[in-house]
Amino acid sequence: MSSDTTLDVRDVDDEPFTRIAAALSDLESDETLELVNSFEPEPLYDVLLSRGFEYETERVADDQWRVRITRE
Repeated sequence: MSSDTTLDVRDVDDEPFTRIAAALSDLESDETLELVNSFEPEPLYDVLLSRGFEYETERVADDQWRVRITRE
């Protein structure tokens, strides 16, 4: 049974990577993290791949991107 967690970093005042990294470290193999951001987080993609995650990105509005992240 999979579980989904949503992390919305659109209104984060500081660098959101710390929050994203913490959420990723808690992610189990049957879970999905859905990251919501105001821009496409292209720098994150290489980090995800190097740490063994897969992702799918969808632009849902001009200022909203959703990245569904799972473990490989």
